[in-house]
Amino acid sequence: MTWLAYNEWVTQRRTGGGCLFLVIVLSVLGIAYHLWESGTSDTPPGVSTPGGAGRYVAMGDSYTSSPGTGRPTGTPKGCDRSDNNYPNLLSAKLRPAEFADVSCGGATTEHLTGEQKTRDGTNAAQLDAINGDTTLVTVGIGGNDVGFVGFAAQCATQHSTASPCKTQLTAGGRDQLAERIKAATDRLGGILDQIRAKASEARIVVVGYPTVLPDDDSGCWPVLPVGAGDVAYFRDSLERLNTALQETAKSHEAGFADMSTASKGRDMCSAANRRWVEGPAPAVPAAPLHPNARGEEGMAEVIQKLLKLP
Repeated sequence: MTWLAYNEWVTQRRTGGGCLFLVIVLSVLGIAYHLWESGTSDTPPGVSTPGGAGRYVAMGDSYTSSPGTGRPTGTPKGCDRSDNNYPNLLSAKLRPAEFADVSCGGATTEHLTGEQKTRDGTNAAQLDAINGDTTLVTVGIGGNDVGFVGFAAQCATQHSTASPCKTQLTAGGRDQLAERIKAATDRLGGILDQIRAKASEARIVVVGYPTVLPDDDSGCWPVLPVGAGDVAYFRDSLERLNTALQETAKSHEAGFADMSTASKGRDMCSAANRRWVEGPAPAVPAAPLHPNARGEEGMAEVIQKLLKLP
């Protein structure tokens, strides 16, 4: 999703349009932007720290790149990465000899191993950033693979208890979201093996998604015109994704950073001075329904504790 899409959504909201849930679904599933232009070398350039040790590579989507929360950094500009996203904050603590943030908005598991088109160029596969010197890899991916965009128009409703999307996505006894989650995490498992093959001594951490929707099924009605049934369905689907990411990490000898537990009570419906994820009209610099600077800082702290850094 691009900034143009966000602007269109804001216009629709102001004029009474019904596409709010498009942004909600995109956000819940961790939608992203795009990162790192294709280069001629096997490894994209990273930031060097004199006296540092090791190489840290951050891979992921827009919940990693964190559009709008800080100063733009990196190329191409279509990536919308911020200099205060959790990879940059973590790197400041680690002080590795080399740091490469290749997180890309709009990225799916496909873009970890293949090129990704952006509004101003083509990005190399994120996996290309990893070499034998890599000592730490964080991977925040999977939300975009679920692909809720096509169902968004049916989700907005004038009835607070309705669940049009759940009805459609679970028709015939099939849960389409569950199927897509399984497919995404199956692909991720293979990618974790490829990371291990390229950097046998690296510590790999799969980064989960923070809590976006509240435990209260009423959500933020009527600010968010999403019925209670769909709020519960999408919240539970995100929890299912996080669980699948954790299980995949474990089965492929990787760590897992549990952002959901750490951000409970800090969802988009919580108080402005507590929330990690902004609502459709952000109160502070951030993309709609994406982590704010507080959220990125909190995510960095979770990984820091996992790595047992001081």
